[in-house]
Amino acid sequence: MKQGAIEQSWMQPLSDRDRKVLEALGHGARQGFGRRPALLVIDCNYDFCGAGPAPILEAISRWRNACGEHAWAAIKVIRRLLDASHTKGLPVFYSTNTRRADGFDAGSWRWKHAHERGQQGPRIARADDIVDEIAPAPQDVVIQKTKPSVFFGTPLLSFLVDLKVDSLLVCGGTTSGCVRASVLDAFSNNLRCAVVADACFDRLETSHAINLVDMQAKYADVIASEEAVKFVQGLPPALFELPRGQGNK
Repeated sequence: MKQGAIEQSWMQPLSDRDRKVLEALGHGARQGFGRRPALLVIDCNYDFCGAGPAPILEAISRWRNACGEHAWAAIKVIRRLLDASHTKGLPVFYSTNTRRADGFDAGSWRWKHAHERGQQGPRIARADDIVDEIAPAPQDVVIQKTKPSVFFGTPLLSFLVDLKVDSLLVCGGTTSGCVRASVLDAFSNNLRCAVVADACFDRLETSHAINLVDMQAKYADVIASEEAVKFVQGLPPALFELPRGQGNK
C-alpha cells in the first residue's frame, strides 16, 4: 500500500484543530533512515495473532490476546519485509512473551488484566511461538520478554551495539502496547525508528491509529511497507556479520 493511503487511514481520528496544533508545534518532522538498520518484529505469536485470520471477537474466544484479522493482514506485509531484509543480510530480531508455568512473573500485568488474576490453567500450547508464516530463519534472533518493551530486561540493546546497528524498522503488535513501548525505548537510546504502519496491528482500531499519530509526531517516522522495502533493497550488501545460526531449531 502506498504511503498516502496509509497515512490517510491513521490520520483520520485527528480533528482539524489537532492537525493545526501539530503543524504549529513543528512536530512530525522527517528524521530519515539510518545507515545500518535492523528489522524488529514484535510479538507476532499465536497468542497475539490467533491461528488464522478470524474476526477478532471469534479469535479471542480461544486466544485471549488475539488481534484477529488485523494481525494476519500485517503478517502478509511482514513476510515481504523479512524477505527483503534476509536478501540484504540485515539483522532480524523477533520478540515474544514468556511466562513461568505458575504465573509468578506476570507481576504488574495482574493489575489491569482480569485474566491474569487468580488461578490460571496452563497456557495454550504454542501461544508464545512465532506464527509459522513468518518463522525465524536460523540467523535471526528471538528475544523473550515479560514486559511490553523489547528492551526492558533483555539483551537486545547489547546485541544492537555489538552489530553497530543505528536504526530499526519496526513492525508487529500491538501498536499501542509493545510496539510503542519499544519505540520509546529505542528513541531514548538514540536509535532512529521507522514504524511500518501496514505491518503493525492492534486490537482496537482507534488505538492503532492514534498511536501511529503520536509516534509520528514525536518518536519515529511512520511509513508504508512499500517505502520500507524500497529502502532495504537500496542498501549495500553484506553490511553485517550475522550469527551463523548453527544448531538453531
